[in-house]
Amino acid sequence: MIFKKPTIFWCVVVCMAAASAVTFTQAQAAEAWQESDLIAVLQSNAEKGEKAITCKRLAIYGTDRCVPVVAPLLADMELSSWARITLEAIPGPVADAALRDAMGKVKGRLLVGVINSIAVRRDGRAVDPLIKTLGDPDEAVASAAAVALGHLGGEPAGTALTRALANAPTGVRSAVAQGCILCAEGFMANRETAKAIALYDAVRQADVPVQRHLEALRGVILARGDAGLPLLVEQLRSQDKKRLSIGLRTARELGGQKVTEALADELAQLSPDRRPLLLLALSDRTDSAVLPTILTAAGTGSKDVRLTAINILVRLGNVSCMPVLLEAATGTDAELSRAAIESIIRMADKAVDTDVVARLKNAQGKQQRVLVEVAGQRQISEAVPAVVSSLKSTDVDTRATAVRAIGIIGQAPQAGDLVALLQTTRNASERAGIRTALQAICGRYGVTCLPLLQPLIKSRDNDLQVIGLSALAIIGGPDALGAVKSAIANGDASVQDEAVRILSTWPNSWPDDSEAGKALLALASSDGKMSHQVLGLRGYLQYVRGSKALSNEQKVTEVEALLTHIKRPEETRQAIAVLGESPCASALDRLTALTTDASVAEEAYSAMVVVSARNVRGISADRRRQVLQTVIEKSKNDGTKQRARRALRDVQ
Repeated sequence: MIFKKPTIFWCVVVCMAAASAVTFTQAQAAEAWQESDLIAVLQSNAEKGEKAITCKRLAIYGTDRCVPVVAPLLADMELSSWARITLEAIPGPVADAALRDAMGKVKGRLLVGVINSIAVRRDGRAVDPLIKTLGDPDEAVASAAAVALGHLGGEPAGTALTRALANAPTGVRSAVAQGCILCAEGFMANRETAKAIALYDAVRQADVPVQRHLEALRGVILARGDAGLPLLVEQLRSQDKKRLSIGLRTARELGGQKVTEALADELAQLSPDRRPLLLLALSDRTDSAVLPTILTAAGTGSKDVRLTAINILVRLGNVSCMPVLLEAATGTDAELSRAAIESIIRMADKAVDTDVVARLKNAQGKQQRVLVEVAGQRQISEAVPAVVSSLKSTDVDTRATAVRAIGIIGQAPQAGDLVALLQTTRNASERAGIRTALQAICGRYGVTCLPLLQPLIKSRDNDLQVIGLSALAIIGGPDALGAVKSAIANGDASVQDEAVRILSTWPNSWPDDSEAGKALLALASSDGKMSHQVLGLRGYLQYVRGSKALSNEQKVTEVEALLTHIKRPEETRQAIAVLGESPCASALDRLTALTTDASVAEEAYSAMVVVSARNVRGISADRRRQVLQTVIEKSKNDGTKQRARRALRDVQ
């Protein structure tokens, strides 16, 4: 046989495989070393606290090797629970045998713990020892054994638990019943329904606590399937609230369309106060009969039932529900109407959008209003033409609804539609709604809307001019600013006032608009109304404060020029705020000068601390110390003094 030389590829593969094997072996070796080290701790005279932590670590690294060392700790009152943590985690029969063996060596609370661990591990070989322990005179031990047998399950366990149920002491009987129910659940999982039913019925006939009866009741209804319906209905009709509760829970769990149909029939038989509860239970079922049942309830019956059903349709509804929901939405009951509208708005089915658009074409009256509102809230852009048509309605409520919807889904051309509507109404409330919608559209589409606003800007109606100006402020830009400045120069008094107010807030939205700064400065230094001068001052200070084009020194220069026009402490404080945010030597000079004005001295001292606390080029350390010391000596504000002292300590 001739061997070819290995290719580079196969050399790489072999090397990688070898590396992986080495890594795996090293990992195994590390874990084995760690286990040996941990076993040594348990065999030593270490403190029990250290041994407890060691048991926790063995739950990770332990194998069968550590079981002989850990098992004796099951008899230790302080370490038993820690030993169980280890043994519960180690797979295989060795740990199982150790726990079974311990059953004959420990008693009381320790035995309860061991039995619980056996239940956790589902050790089938422990069934016989556990059956013997059912008769233990210690009720806690017998109870633990009963529950453990339930977890292990199987016919021998079920038989033993059934026998014990009749003769168990009162203190143990509840645990035995719990074991029976757990065992029955195991039979159900294995599709051994008859055995499960026998166990459930045994618990129902026994003298056990109410909770166990209810658990068995639920189990036997589910086990019987369709045949359990009469028993389920009995619980739904029961005057006992606990039985009603278990009936409602089981109504959610018992599968099958036949069950849904039977529960739907029962809905009409129940008392009015219970129908909403059963409706909610039905809504958690998943078969195809659920939605028709909910829809029927949404259209007929008491108000409470209809409200519940309508609210359920938010989650379960689809386009097929539209006729029923629209009928409720256009009805005379305001609460039902609001709930139905909300359901249509929130339904996830996208086909609802198409349905709304189709219905809007021919809608009239309240249905038109409902559909327009839905179109807006669902943001159905395809509905815009129909919503715009609703603006021409003679009904003021329909128009108002359409205006709100356009504010949500309208595009740039709808600014023109709103402007046209504004010119046809003098109703203050309607104009306010249109103004809000118009501002929303201008905020979305900006300068595209500018030409459409011209009829408002040029209108002789002062209110319309004001609405137009407010829309321009949202759009921004040189054209919008020009229109605002023109209104200040040529408008009527009320229009001028609004235009000045808009201009004074311009820097909040457009801080880098230098033309706005010039206009504000001109307003601040004018001989016009005092209110206009004040707004101009405030706006210009805001502009200077936020401008990125001006250096700190330039900002101080602007403030100094403006101070000659300031006549009130309120605006002086604004100027001080600008100086405090413009750290430079000239800012300190101006702030120091302002401390001579008692009305603003404390604000000036506070700003001086802010500037001096920073290491700024052009301000020496000596100057900073001098300023801070002055503040400490002259300020009357304790907080300002404390900040000055802290800053002084940091000056290098």
